[in-house]
Amino acid sequence: MKRILAVFLALLMIVTVVGCGKKKRQPIQLTLSTEDSEAILRAAGITLPDAENAPGAGSHVKWYSWYDPLENYNEDEIVNTGNWTFKNKYNGTVEWVECVYENYYDDLANYLTAGTPPDATQATSGVMALYPMNCIKGMIQPVDPYVDLEDPLWVGMKEFADKFMLGGQHYHMVTDVSFDNVVCYNRRVMNEWGFDDPADLYYNDEWTWDVFYDMCMDFSDGDEDRYALDGYAYAGGLMESTGQQLFGLNDEGIFVGNIDSPEIERSQQLVYDLVKNGCTYQNGGWALRGDGFGNGMSDGKCLFYIIATWAFTGRVEEITPIWGDVSQNEVMFAPLPRDPQGDGIYYLHSGISGYSIIKGSFNPEGVALLASCERFKIIDPTVVNIDKKQLREIYLWNDEMLDMYDECYELAAAHPMMNLTNNLPDNLGNAIAGLQNGTIHGGSEPSSWAQLKEKYGEQIEYYIEELNQTIADFNASQS
Repeated sequence: MKRILAVFLALLMIVTVVGCGKKKRQPIQLTLSTEDSEAILRAAGITLPDAENAPGAGSHVKWYSWYDPLENYNEDEIVNTGNWTFKNKYNGTVEWVECVYENYYDDLANYLTAGTPPDATQATSGVMALYPMNCIKGMIQPVDPYVDLEDPLWVGMKEFADKFMLGGQHYHMVTDVSFDNVVCYNRRVMNEWGFDDPADLYYNDEWTWDVFYDMCMDFSDGDEDRYALDGYAYAGGLMESTGQQLFGLNDEGIFVGNIDSPEIERSQQLVYDLVKNGCTYQNGGWALRGDGFGNGMSDGKCLFYIIATWAFTGRVEEITPIWGDVSQNEVMFAPLPRDPQGDGIYYLHSGISGYSIIKGSFNPEGVALLASCERFKIIDPTVVNIDKKQLREIYLWNDEMLDMYDECYELAAAHPMMNLTNNLPDNLGNAIAGLQNGTIHGGSEPSSWAQLKEKYGEQIEYYIEELNQTIADFNASQS
């Protein structure tokens, strides 16, 4: 099965965030084996342009983000083979221009105002997205002058890049489309409770909301500080498992709402029941247990964590105390359970990875070449196998985890859905967030879906019309 684990490399976060006054971390040089290095360069010679003729070769790219998926800062990390190719085939270099997560937009605006823009940032439909409003505000620029999305290297990606168009131009170089939220769990904890393994239930087509709900109810006991669910994503994740989206683009590229979907209403009734019956850790509202994702999984205080796999992919010494002992096959994940009243399909939300060129970049050609190297590692079977080998040998992923990754990848590819709610005008974004998250706020007194629709429905409809008009006006100004 020709599927790549390399999206992990694009999403792996250096989770310790530093501020402007802290010492800058220095990257270290990690190498691949001679055999793997030679194999990558041979494959790149077929797929990528010659080093002598490639625009952007030999250049320096400034990467702006709160995380660095490209360089290494510890000896026991995997090598990003896309960046490795950029360095070793094209003599390119990358510098991390680091920001604090909470200041991502403000710091970028300051760089632009000062006339010292970095070159690249992540292209995403998730956190810190730049489409559509920050495209309109001029934070990033069209990529079409620098990359040919009709080139065979980008086959299959243009249809996704087309979703991030304004004024007839693309604003994202989409290198891969994979799955987003899955159900993560600790197998030792599942065994201790006598629960069936969710992966086995999925492969037997028995992994449904009803089974999921019963496990959550059996496990949860507030007096014992046990809550089946934690994190920020379970309400949205279970909504995604319906195959329906609350908000998105129609076939004409117009934003539309889907507030009256009966499938979405069923999913939010499930969330309402889970919260009402004390299955969710909330600490008086909506809060994480501890100071990060995954707390409670290894010590049996949390049963399921609905989140993307980057959260538990990384250095073994960091993952094991939180999620479980990877070396003992404790860490596992499965697709989201399906709606027993639905169409029988397991749906997973799609997440994109890729690059955007920051407005005024001094090296857009270098960004495009770096993105091409990232795309190459995702489609070339030689590099796919090398990346899987790294996950096995360094992060101790077993075949079951790798196979489940491939399975989830296929599910997301079969019915792609993307979250486009993360860079909207404030009025619309706040109304959609209030609607989607209302069932998990308020501890034992969450709002019903009917109450939330009554509160937010007319607002959302009105603000969507405003957004579509804003986009229409921008498109007209570009013609």
